[in-house]
Order: sequence, then structure tokens, then C-alpha cells
Amino acid sequence: MATAAFDPGTSSPKKATPKTAPKADRPSWLRWLRVVGSLLVVGIVVGAPGWGPQALAQLDYFHARRVVFEGVRYARPTELVARLKVDTLQSVWQPLEPLAERVGSHPLVASVVVERQLPGTLLIRVVEREPVAYVPRKGRLEPADANGLPLPIDPARYALDVPVAASSDSSLLHLLDGLRKDAPRLYARVSHGERAGTDEMRFKLGDVTVRTTSDVTVARFKDILPVEADLARNHLRAVELDLRFRDQVIARQP
Repeated sequence: MATAAFDPGTSSPKKATPKTAPKADRPSWLRWLRVVGSLLVVGIVVGAPGWGPQALAQLDYFHARRVVFEGVRYARPTELVARLKVDTLQSVWQPLEPLAERVGSHPLVASVVVERQLPGTLLIRVVEREPVAYVPRKGRLEPADANGLPLPIDPARYALDVPVAASSDSSLLHLLDGLRKDAPRLYARVSHGERAGTDEMRFKLGDVTVRTTSDVTVARFKDILPVEADLARNHLRAVELDLRFRDQVIARQP
């Protein structure tokens, strides 16, 4: 989790006050009663239609002093804070939807929820777009998500362990994304994927080529695993596994 904090910077120095004789300690039950009473007052004001949050927003006590991001891995928190456009003169009781929209405009953010943590913290829960493959774009390889959208992830900061896709073909990328979610070990073996004709895709898994139809599912792709295991038990290996034929996996040996 990444955290960005604001420096208050706007509070004026307090004047020195003469010391007074210490007061007698109040009973603990009285202190708890005051805390509960304060919470009840805040709850009543918050629940008041329209004017409640507006009234609380005028209090310095609820100024936004800290912003906490959760779920951030690839996006820079400083960039998200800049899009948030919140300073310490603003209240946590301001409308949260515009804040979520501004953070959600970042190209790495898939969804975002903004919550208040009283008295002065804004909690930003972010779901990022996940890189699925490197895709050629403008003469170089760039990380892309399952929809083929480019992701501004700095390769100098993150060495992404994702396969190379020959194009931003939706069928190809959605299958890779499905493998990433449901069969991560199998996904980790894929080094390259491409469309090979109207209804065929090919994938390189080490020295093995897997041929599939363009509508192949993750469950169907996983059918290669028991075949590989059976070949290994017989001290055999395949250079090609063909899934294009219904309910069959054709293994071609060297």
C-alpha cells in the first residue's frame, strides 16, 4: 500500500497561555460519556439531510490532513495525489464522487472507491489495470491489459514477467488474461502468442508449441497438462500439442 500525506501548513501558531492550577481528575465514566456524546452529535449531523455534512465541512477539525492509497502497485502515488486535487484547506466532508472520478481518469486505474476516515483522512481504494502481455506499438513493445489498452508502466522500475503477443488481438489477450487469473503456473510458461489464420492461435511454452482455435477457453487450454504428465511418465515429450480438434489433444513428438 502506498501512502501520501499532506503537511497541514495552514494552521496559525497558538498563543501562549498562562499556566493555571491543575484541575482535579474527572471520573473515567465522565470522560467516556463525553466521547460517546460527541460521537452521537456527529452521527446526528451526518444523518441530517443536506445541511449535515455541509455544517461539518466548515470545521477545521475535519480538514483533509492525510491521503492513503490502497491497491497501488504500478501507478505513482504522487501522480494520483496530483489528480485528486485536494489540499489541507478542504474538508473530508466534500463530495467523494468527483474525487473518485479524478483518480479514475489515470490510465492505470480500473476502478476506485474513496472513503472517509475521520477526522482528517481520505482513504482511496484503487484497483489497477493489470498488464497481460507486451504488445508491439510504434516500433516497440509496450505492456497492455486484456483489452489491448496500453499501460504507462516504467520498465526501468518494473521488470514485467508477461508474454509477448504478436498483436492486440482481443481473443489472444483475453485468453492470456484468463490463464493469468485461473492458471498462473501455465500462464508463466507462455512466452509468446499469435494469431495464425482466421480461426487459429499459436502459443510458445518453452520448446512446445500449442495450437488452438480462436475461441479456446482456459479450461480447454488446461487439457494439455494431463497429456504432458502422461508423456513424462513414459519418458516422452512433445514439440507440439494441438487442441483444434474437439475433445482431443494431439501430441506431435520430435
